[in-house]
Amino acid sequence: MLTAEENATLTQTGPGTPMGKTFRHYWLPALLSRELPAPDCPPVRVKLLGEDFVAFRDSNGQVGIVEPRCPHRGAHLFFGRNEESGLRCAYHGWKFDVAGRCVDAPTATPEVAERLKPRAAIRALRTAEAGDIVWAWFGGAEPPGLPDFEFMAVPESHRFVGKKYQQCNWAQACEGGLDTAHFSYLHAAMSEGEKVGLHLAGVPKAERQGDNEPVRLKRLSWMIDDGAPRFTVLPHAAGMLLCAARTADDDQLYWRMTQFLMPNHSLTPGNLPEDTALANTWMPIDDTSCWIFCYAWHPDRPIRERERERLAAGAGIFAEVDEHYVPIRRRENDYLLDRDAQRTRSFTGIDGISEQDQAIADSQGLIADRTHELLGQTDLGVVRFRQAVLRAAAGVEAGETPLGAADPGAYRVRSGDAVAAHGAAIEDVVHGRFGEFWGKAVQAVAAGG
Repeated sequence: MLTAEENATLTQTGPGTPMGKTFRHYWLPALLSRELPAPDCPPVRVKLLGEDFVAFRDSNGQVGIVEPRCPHRGAHLFFGRNEESGLRCAYHGWKFDVAGRCVDAPTATPEVAERLKPRAAIRALRTAEAGDIVWAWFGGAEPPGLPDFEFMAVPESHRFVGKKYQQCNWAQACEGGLDTAHFSYLHAAMSEGEKVGLHLAGVPKAERQGDNEPVRLKRLSWMIDDGAPRFTVLPHAAGMLLCAARTADDDQLYWRMTQFLMPNHSLTPGNLPEDTALANTWMPIDDTSCWIFCYAWHPDRPIRERERERLAAGAGIFAEVDEHYVPIRRRENDYLLDRDAQRTRSFTGIDGISEQDQAIADSQGLIADRTHELLGQTDLGVVRFRQAVLRAAAGVEAGETPLGAADPGAYRVRSGDAVAAHGAAIEDVVHGRFGEFWGKAVQAVAAGG
């Protein structure tokens, strides 16, 4: 468990807070590129890390994220006109470019305007676009390169991105993504009154394949049969690889390996080498809500149209959302929980893996109280996550650069599943599955608890 002070440090990301200062050392996702679909399209409101902004795409296609108030009389620039390479205030016509410079003050004489415009500059974040995401840099210093995520390096046809709104603090939502042990319960299916793998929802016992199932299906049953995975944590230059072993067939272990990357990214397990890879970023809106950016990609082939349609409709880490990226199943409607389905085909009665994660994270409160937890060995990944980000926040307070912030290449890593002999060394499992893409080592690879 954490102390109340540690919990506050972990969960508060506004200006001037230790964790807020830590986040501001990194490039962070601000919005999807498609939210600003064309030059001179309507601006959008954006709130990140407790700060309000307006985002717009200018006539040249460049994105600006600027403070929302016109310095003249305080009118909100969301109501402004996006025209001729700038955002013009609707009140008196003062105009600002993507760098926040005042480029026109028409209510003043030309001589006065030239003296006035430098003083009228507004705050603007640095922006960059990659991977169909608009990234923002909050820091005042010259930014490093963008994190070298694989999904941003593949052709556009090889990826699909989206986002969803979450009604709780970023950290508990992130912890849900790092806690692979819950897959044995929260994401289980039901059949004939017993817990079964997702692929067996409602399938009578007499019709199950059992030992004849391929590994991609059998692993879903291994997660049900072994609800207490054993963890090994491997630190690296951008975060850590969380390796969870469950008992498989024939004296083997089934490994689900998750990447946590500073300060708020996770590459999910659940994929074999031939599968589409998945990842999330938990981006604080404020201390009681966040955006979860969702990425799917394949390094070797395009995302097929059928798969793209399925992800857009809500599958896996992608939720079914409305036009504002708010999940259809949410706190206000109890996530459309179906008690009959809970008895017959679903452990939770809630449709969707993403929605099941959301419901449980939300149920912990807008900000989870970690001072009253009873943690066990399957919580090792969550414990190490907390230690890593709290250590980073303490280091930033002492003037240090947090892990990974100045090393974009350290983010070119992968996550996924593997089956290996029971006595295989974790180093061999990791290198056999990922090669050099497990993580740039900052110390000798060693088992961690």
